[in-house]
Amino acid sequence: MSRDNEEAQMEATAAPLMEHLVELRRRLIWCVGGFLAGFILSFAFATPIFNALVVPFQWAVDWHGMTADDVQFIYTAPQEFFFTQIKIGAFGGLVLAFPLIATQLYLFIAPGLYANERGAFLPFLLATPILFLIGAALVYFMIIPMAMWFFLSLEQTGGEGVASIQHLPRVSEYLSLIMTLIFAFGLVFQLPVALTLLSRAGLVTPEGLANKRKYAIVIAFVAAAILTPPDPMTQLGLAVPTILLYELSIFMARRFQPPPSEYDEEDDEDDDPEPGDAAPDAAKAGAS
Repeated sequence: MSRDNEEAQMEATAAPLMEHLVELRRRLIWCVGGFLAGFILSFAFATPIFNALVVPFQWAVDWHGMTADDVQFIYTAPQEFFFTQIKIGAFGGLVLAFPLIATQLYLFIAPGLYANERGAFLPFLLATPILFLIGAALVYFMIIPMAMWFFLSLEQTGGEGVASIQHLPRVSEYLSLIMTLIFAFGLVFQLPVALTLLSRAGLVTPEGLANKRKYAIVIAFVAAAILTPPDPMTQLGLAVPTILLYELSIFMARRFQPPPSEYDEEDDEDDDPEPGDAAPDAAKAGAS
């Protein structure tokens, strides 16, 4: 092959590559812009957002029969609460920009998909933020109040010969706890989406998922022990939904399992004997 032909082929392949890179840069600019807008908005309302995140802690205080004056937070470094507000801004910016990020991701990969693949992928894209919000709501309304109630039960009233032990959480540690739990539960609630897509792609099968159920249960409890605080209620609060979501994933994998391909059907037809081939066999059988 001559040098001119090689250069022509390189130019022919370089043009689509540059177009994809330009398209990727444009999508990334939209994603970064959406995140920055969400960050600025969340940072401007960082204090009200933090107060809203404190509400589950107030519920736990009420369960203990305490008053609102017992809800106190501290910070031990001058810059601690400022950096906490930055974390709130980043957390809120990511949450607010997620629909835009998911849309840009879909618009980038959609041209490379067939029409039926786009139709199959779009419902899962819409289900992802809904499942994440369900996981976050479970953390907000159940897991955090239960965990804080458990931690508050460890307090000790002082007296003669007895030390006074009070729970005074730091703002950064409380925010890290609730953010970690929200992301952990949000990701776990994506299990049906991930396994169903893997089943659609043929990488896993419903039968294989059902056979690995006992390993999934063990992994669920191990992950709950790592991702959650060391109290049994919070760990069960993550492990039990994970197991239920795994069962839901098996059902969804069976529901959306791809049908046999036409190639497999053709192979089955090839394995069937031809009418002409069956006749000699019948003749041989009659002769014998």
